[in-house]
Amino acid sequence: MTVIVTDTGFGVDDWTGGFAPIGDAPANDNALGIDVPSDAAPADLEGLLAAPVLRIDFPSFADGRGFTLATLLRRAGYKGRLRAKGHVIADQYAMARRAGFDEVEISDDLAARQPEDQWRARADWAAHDYQAHLRG
Repeated sequence: MTVIVTDTGFGVDDWTGGFAPIGDAPANDNALGIDVPSDAAPADLEGLLAAPVLRIDFPSFADGRGFTLATLLRRAGYKGRLRAKGHVIADQYAMARRAGFDEVEISDDLAARQPEDQWRARADWAAHDYQAHLRG
């Protein structure tokens, strides 16, 4: 099972449409979310802007490519639900939100090791954005 992390804490997954790999999703199918691997090329993202949910994989907490993909998608105009999935740790939650993710999907195992209070401590991510403070 998995846990969905948002700014309000832990919750259950309310997406019922399922997910298809990036290359296998039928065109114009708004019932399916799309799984995006961390090694997706920026050119692979162009056809995803109409998807209702994109779930970007984080195979390791040390692999930051998913943050770049999220930023590229938001800059390209993606307005749908953007989810990080996998090995994202509580310390990375604020970075995930600033990159454009709406939520993080973690395993029950990780949720037990890093309880909800550790994630909620980082939920005020917008107030602690160093780059925004520099821009004034």
